[in-house]
Parts: sequence; structure tokens; C-alpha cells
Amino acid sequence: MKNRLYRIHHKRQPQKPADYQSIDEALKKLQKTAPPWSDYRERSLKIHGLICAKCGREFDHETRHLLTVHHKDGNHLNNPPDGSNWENLCVYCHDDEHSRELLGDYLRDEK
Repeated sequence: MKNRLYRIHHKRQPQKPADYQSIDEALKKLQKTAPPWSDYRERSLKIHGLICAKCGREFDHETRHLLTVHHKDGNHLNNPPDGSNWENLCVYCHDDEHSRELLGDYLRDEK
């Protein structure tokens, strides 16, 4: 009973608003703490250029978001500085590449 009376008579004090950082500041912090291998896309684009290795389509700075990096050995952690495990593929060729792998795995299991 005593605790109940205490709660009634002592209302909670309003809390100070949290000190939120701006979204830009939070992103900068995350980018600083990103693992060193996480910038492989930009490195691959610089090494191999803005061109799809499969279909040969060329990209510019406005359409570069349609260009992806494919890891040849399938290991996303294998990011050598010379870019030997990467190839730049457009989103269509990248989807096709992974679809072929899935189909091949499926057909191998059928036998």
C-alpha cells in the first residue's frame, strides 16, 4: 500500500529529450567502422571500368547503379586488392549468372 501511495504522489519527472545525432553523422560513423573489404564495389568499378563483363554494355555515372560486382568464386569475403575475384556485371547478367548456378545445382541433384 505504501508503494502505491508513493507512486501516486510522486509523479515521474519528464525526461530530457534524447541527444539524437543527425542521420548524416550516423552514416559517417558507420562508414568509418565499416570493414576494409566493404568498399570492393567502388574498387572494382575503378579497376574494371563501367562496363558489363558479360554483355559489354557501357554505363555512365547516371546509370552506374545498374552495374554490380560478381564474385567469381562466390565468396564475398574474398576481395583481393587486384580485383582478380571480381567482374562487373549489369543487373540483368548478374541475375542470369546466379540463375544458371541454381539451375545447374538443381539438374545435378536430379541425376
